[in-house]
Amino acid sequence: MTVSIVLFTSDLRLHDHPPLRAALDGADAVVPLFVRDEAVADAGFTAPNRMAFLADCLADLDAGLREHGGRLVVRSGDVAAEVAKAAAEADADAVHIASGVSAYAHRREERLRAALEADGRRLHVHEAVITALAPGAVTPAASDHFAVFTPYHRQWERQPLRNPLAAPRTVRVPDGIGSEAVPSRSDVRAVSEGLARGGETEARKRLTAWLRGGIEAYEERHDDLPGDATSHLSPHLHFGTLSPAELVHRARGAGGPGAEAFVRQVAWRDFHHQVLAARPDASAADYRTRHDRWRSDAEAAEDIEAWREGRTGYPVVDAAMRQLRHEGWMHNRGRLLTASFLTKTLYVDWRVGARHFLDLLVDGDVANNQLNWQWMAGTGTDSRPNRVLNPLSQARRYDPDGAYVRRWVPELAAIAGREVHEPWKLRGLDRAACDYPDPIVELSEGLARFKRARGLD
Repeated sequence: MTVSIVLFTSDLRLHDHPPLRAALDGADAVVPLFVRDEAVADAGFTAPNRMAFLADCLADLDAGLREHGGRLVVRSGDVAAEVAKAAAEADADAVHIASGVSAYAHRREERLRAALEADGRRLHVHEAVITALAPGAVTPAASDHFAVFTPYHRQWERQPLRNPLAAPRTVRVPDGIGSEAVPSRSDVRAVSEGLARGGETEARKRLTAWLRGGIEAYEERHDDLPGDATSHLSPHLHFGTLSPAELVHRARGAGGPGAEAFVRQVAWRDFHHQVLAARPDASAADYRTRHDRWRSDAEAAEDIEAWREGRTGYPVVDAAMRQLRHEGWMHNRGRLLTASFLTKTLYVDWRVGARHFLDLLVDGDVANNQLNWQWMAGTGTDSRPNRVLNPLSQARRYDPDGAYVRRWVPELAAIAGREVHEPWKLRGLDRAACDYPDPIVELSEGLARFKRARGLD
């Protein structure tokens, strides 16, 4: 009997899974394997929200495999050693894995290939599993990647996507392959109270509901903070419980301006993955340096803490930061304005904000998180690196009646209308009744400091 292994990483699904299909087509039996990689924990990426969501995903994947006659095999430790050990136990000829884009993913592939080839086994790496298009599928004439989104998107739109694969009918797992218990969300501590459920079953329910009742209005409402009119599918894309290729196919099938705008966001995700694939050091270093001399941690410590806790005195910023802490997720418009506030108004290093987001975001993805932070800090691919988002203008435009602020900053709930965005203007007893701080910095002061630092004054 021939045996293959499919190593699940950020592709925790059964539908449209090329490595799983290839493993099933090439062998009589398959070991569906997930390794709780000790290197991820050592690098500090085991944030509670993602660990809880991961537990949901693994439990759902195991349940789905059992419905088709299989089961998930879970191991812990060094990923190369554990895969080689499982391959030896099952006498597997080959291992199939989805390609990643981070520096760590590249090192993992190299180590896996070396460990397997030492035993006479093969590693097969599959592209366009975690992204809709492979990072190198489109490139400009004079470079290995696109550094600007618009020309990338034009080419991306022209590329054919592979047709989604159905979930397998049968998964046969060889006998005698031991497994640890599938982790449970209840085993994880310090999880955000409002964290959503994970797993492919939940992802497909959300996608169906989104296509029926949300995508049509997406172009008009995607920045509506209180309306919360986005798909909430980003965690499922991060963990791969939903296929990006299938998502694009189904969105295009829905049609209309909303679907086009939504697909554009999937293209943004692919764009960031192709940037990181070509420039892996951009996860920690400026993609384009502006020679910033960010305020030191000691100098900015109180401001950073106020930003993290949602006590900056700017209600829309604080509302977004509190949503992050409660849900492990934040509206995209909130991500942009809180990042602008930290890097441009407070002039704090983007890496401080990116680290905090990775500590809490359930969809905390190195490519999207780090490169979106760089985009907002002006050190990334933004063609307007010195743009500053004014939190008051943003609040008036995207939360005009203050509903989003009142939802997440309850100490301001009694203030009606747009006055909630400037509580420091209240007088007497009305101001005294609000247990809410004055702004930690005047916007004009922050702007002037940023312009001086960038040599724009």
